[in-house]
Amino acid sequence: MNEEKALLAGLKSNDEKAFERIYDQMAKPLYNYCNSRINNREVSEGIVQEVFISLWQKRASLTITSSLESYLFSSAKYQILNHIRSEKVRRVYADKLGDYLLKNFENPTEDFIAMKDFSFLIDEIVGSLPKKCQKVFKMSRYEHLSIQEISVKMDISTRTVENHITKALSHIRKELKPLLSLVVFWL
Repeated sequence: MNEEKALLAGLKSNDEKAFERIYDQMAKPLYNYCNSRINNREVSEGIVQEVFISLWQKRASLTITSSLESYLFSSAKYQILNHIRSEKVRRVYADKLGDYLLKNFENPTEDFIAMKDFSFLIDEIVGSLPKKCQKVFKMSRYEHLSIQEISVKMDISTRTVENHITKALSHIRKELKPLLSLVVFWL
Protein backbone atom coordinates (compact mmCIF):
# COMPACT_ATOMS: atom_id res chain seq x y z
CA MET A 1 0.00 0.00 0.00
CA ASN A 2 2.88 2.37 0.78
CA GLU A 3 4.41 1.55 -2.61
CA GLU A 4 1.09 2.42 -4.29
CA LYS A 5 0.93 5.74 -2.43
CA ALA A 6 4.49 6.52 -3.49
CA LEU A 7 3.69 5.65 -7.12
CA LEU A 8 0.56 7.83 -7.06
CA ALA A 9 2.47 10.71 -5.49
CA GLY A 10 5.15 10.33 -8.16
CA LEU A 11 2.53 10.20 -10.89
CA LYS A 12 0.89 13.40 -9.62
CA SER A 13 4.26 15.16 -9.65
CA ASN A 14 4.89 14.17 -13.30
CA ASP A 15 7.37 11.41 -12.48
CA GLU A 16 7.59 9.37 -15.70
CA LYS A 17 9.38 6.54 -13.87
CA ALA A 18 6.40 6.14 -11.52
CA PHE A 19 4.10 6.03 -14.54
CA GLU A 20 6.34 3.41 -16.21
CA ARG A 21 6.27 1.25 -13.06
CA ILE A 22 2.46 1.44 -12.93
CA TYR A 23 2.34 0.55 -16.62
CA ASP A 24 4.77 -2.36 -16.18
CA GLN A 25 2.75 -3.75 -13.27
CA MET A 26 -0.74 -3.28 -14.71
CA ALA A 27 -0.63 -3.39 -18.52
CA LYS A 28 -0.64 -7.17 -18.87
CA PRO A 29 -3.41 -7.84 -16.30
CA LEU A 30 -5.52 -5.09 -17.91
CA TYR A 31 -4.91 -6.53 -21.38
CA ASN A 32 -5.90 -10.02 -20.19
CA TYR A 33 -9.05 -8.61 -18.60
CA CYS A 34 -10.04 -6.70 -21.75
CA ASN A 35 -9.26 -9.58 -24.07
CA SER A 36 -11.26 -12.02 -21.92
CA ARG A 37 -14.28 -9.73 -22.39
CA ILE A 38 -14.05 -8.83 -26.08
CA ASN A 39 -11.69 -11.44 -27.54
CA ASN A 40 -9.96 -9.05 -29.91
CA ARG A 41 -6.23 -8.49 -29.49
CA GLU A 42 -5.96 -5.14 -31.30
CA VAL A 43 -9.00 -3.63 -29.60
CA SER A 44 -7.82 -4.89 -26.20
CA GLU A 45 -4.40 -3.32 -26.74
CA GLY A 46 -6.07 -0.07 -27.80
CA ILE A 47 -8.25 -0.03 -24.70
CA VAL A 48 -5.24 -0.57 -22.43
CA GLN A 49 -3.46 2.30 -24.18
CA GLU A 50 -6.51 4.53 -23.73
CA VAL A 51 -6.63 3.69 -20.01
CA PHE A 52 -3.00 4.68 -19.56
CA ILE A 53 -3.28 7.79 -21.73
CA SER A 54 -6.23 8.88 -19.61
CA LEU A 55 -4.30 8.13 -16.42
CA TRP A 56 -1.38 10.28 -17.59
CA GLN A 57 -3.63 13.12 -18.76
CA LYS A 58 -5.57 13.19 -15.47
CA ARG A 59 -2.54 12.64 -13.21
CA ALA A 60 -2.56 16.10 -11.64
CA SER A 61 -6.23 16.01 -10.64
CA LEU A 62 -6.42 12.29 -9.93
CA THR A 63 -8.39 11.28 -6.86
CA ILE A 64 -8.44 7.55 -6.21
CA THR A 65 -10.70 6.46 -3.37
CA SER A 66 -10.03 2.73 -3.65
CA SER A 67 -6.87 1.16 -4.99
CA LEU A 68 -5.01 2.10 -8.15
CA GLU A 69 -5.71 -1.39 -9.48
CA SER A 70 -9.46 -0.97 -8.96
CA TYR A 71 -9.35 2.44 -10.61
CA LEU A 72 -7.54 1.08 -13.68
CA PHE A 73 -9.84 -1.93 -14.02
CA SER A 74 -12.89 0.34 -13.71
CA SER A 75 -11.46 2.55 -16.46
CA ALA A 76 -10.90 -0.51 -18.64
CA LYS A 77 -14.44 -1.72 -17.97
CA TYR A 78 -15.81 1.69 -19.03
CA GLN A 79 -13.75 1.57 -22.25
CA ILE A 80 -14.96 -1.99 -22.96
CA LEU A 81 -18.59 -0.93 -22.50
CA ASN A 82 -18.06 2.01 -24.88
CA HIS A 83 -16.53 -0.33 -27.44
CA ILE A 84 -19.38 -2.84 -27.15
CA ARG A 85 -21.98 -0.07 -27.37
CA SER A 86 -20.43 1.40 -30.52
CA GLU A 87 -20.11 -2.08 -32.10
CA LYS A 88 -23.79 -2.75 -31.43
CA VAL A 89 -24.73 0.57 -33.02
CA ARG A 90 -22.63 -0.26 -36.09
CA ARG A 91 -24.19 -3.72 -36.41
CA VAL A 92 -27.73 -2.39 -36.08
CA TYR A 93 -26.95 0.35 -38.61
CA ALA A 94 -25.44 -2.16 -41.07
CA ASP A 95 -28.44 -4.49 -40.69
CA LYS A 96 -30.92 -1.67 -41.23
CA LEU A 97 -28.95 -0.37 -44.21
CA GLY A 98 -28.90 -3.87 -45.73
CA ASP A 99 -32.67 -4.26 -45.24
CA TYR A 100 -33.29 -0.81 -46.68
CA LEU A 101 -31.17 -1.51 -49.76
CA LEU A 102 -32.89 -4.83 -50.38
CA LYS A 103 -36.36 -3.29 -50.11
CA ASN A 104 -35.77 -0.04 -51.99
CA PHE A 105 -33.34 -0.61 -54.83
CA GLU A 106 -33.49 -2.64 -58.01
CA ASN A 107 -29.91 -3.81 -57.78
CA PRO A 108 -28.91 -3.78 -54.11
CA THR A 109 -25.41 -5.14 -54.80
CA GLU A 110 -24.60 -2.35 -57.23
CA ASP A 111 -26.17 0.24 -54.93
CA PHE A 112 -24.24 -1.16 -51.97
CA ILE A 113 -20.97 -0.82 -53.92
CA ALA A 114 -21.89 2.78 -54.73
CA MET A 115 -22.60 3.34 -51.02
CA LYS A 116 -19.18 1.89 -50.13
CA ASP A 117 -17.55 4.21 -52.69
CA PHE A 118 -19.39 7.14 -51.12
CA SER A 119 -18.26 6.03 -47.66
CA PHE A 120 -14.67 5.81 -48.94
CA LEU A 121 -14.99 9.34 -50.33
CA ILE A 122 -16.23 10.63 -46.96
CA ASP A 123 -13.27 8.91 -45.24
CA GLU A 124 -10.87 10.63 -47.67
CA ILE A 125 -12.48 14.02 -47.03
CA VAL A 126 -12.31 13.48 -43.26
CA GLY A 127 -8.68 12.41 -43.71
CA SER A 128 -7.88 15.80 -45.24
CA LEU A 129 -8.95 17.64 -42.07
CA PRO A 130 -6.37 18.76 -39.47
CA LYS A 131 -5.47 15.84 -37.18
CA LYS A 132 -7.26 17.12 -34.06
CA CYS A 133 -10.40 17.98 -36.02
CA GLN A 134 -10.29 14.52 -37.65
CA LYS A 135 -9.98 12.83 -34.29
CA VAL A 136 -12.90 14.76 -32.79
CA PHE A 137 -15.10 14.05 -35.82
CA LYS A 138 -14.29 10.32 -35.80
CA MET A 139 -14.93 10.05 -32.06
CA SER A 140 -18.28 11.78 -32.55
CA ARG A 141 -19.50 10.03 -35.69
CA TYR A 142 -17.75 6.66 -35.69
CA GLU A 143 -17.33 5.93 -31.98
CA HIS A 144 -20.63 7.66 -31.08
CA LEU A 145 -19.13 9.55 -28.15
CA SER A 146 -20.93 12.58 -26.77
CA ILE A 147 -19.42 16.05 -26.88
CA GLN A 148 -18.79 15.81 -23.13
CA GLU A 149 -17.05 12.40 -23.47
CA ILE A 150 -14.82 13.72 -26.26
CA SER A 151 -14.03 16.80 -24.19
CA VAL A 152 -12.89 14.67 -21.26
CA LYS A 153 -10.99 12.17 -23.41
CA MET A 154 -9.09 14.84 -25.35
CA ASP A 155 -8.81 17.27 -22.45
CA ILE A 156 -10.35 20.14 -24.42
CA SER A 157 -13.43 22.27 -23.79
CA THR A 158 -16.87 21.21 -25.01
CA ARG A 159 -16.98 24.40 -27.10
CA THR A 160 -13.76 23.37 -28.85
CA VAL A 161 -15.26 19.94 -29.55
CA GLU A 162 -18.37 21.60 -31.03
CA ASN A 163 -16.18 23.88 -33.17
CA HIS A 164 -14.21 20.91 -34.54
CA ILE A 165 -17.42 19.03 -35.43
CA THR A 166 -18.91 22.10 -37.09
CA LYS A 167 -15.70 22.67 -39.04
CA ALA A 168 -15.60 19.03 -40.16
CA LEU A 169 -19.23 18.99 -41.30
CA SER A 170 -18.78 22.27 -43.16
CA HIS A 171 -15.66 20.91 -44.89
CA ILE A 172 -17.46 17.69 -45.88
CA ARG A 173 -20.42 19.64 -47.30
CA LYS A 174 -18.07 21.93 -49.24
CA GLU A 175 -16.13 18.99 -50.70
CA LEU A 176 -19.31 17.08 -51.64
CA LYS A 177 -21.07 20.05 -53.26
CA PRO A 178 -19.60 19.47 -56.77
CA LEU A 179 -20.51 15.78 -56.54
CA LEU A 180 -24.09 16.57 -55.54
CA SER A 181 -24.39 18.91 -58.55
CA LEU A 182 -23.31 16.03 -60.80
CA VAL A 183 -25.87 13.70 -59.28
CA VAL A 184 -28.66 16.21 -59.90
CA PHE A 185 -27.39 16.70 -63.48
CA TRP A 186 -27.50 12.92 -64.24
CA LEU A 187 -30.98 12.45 -62.79
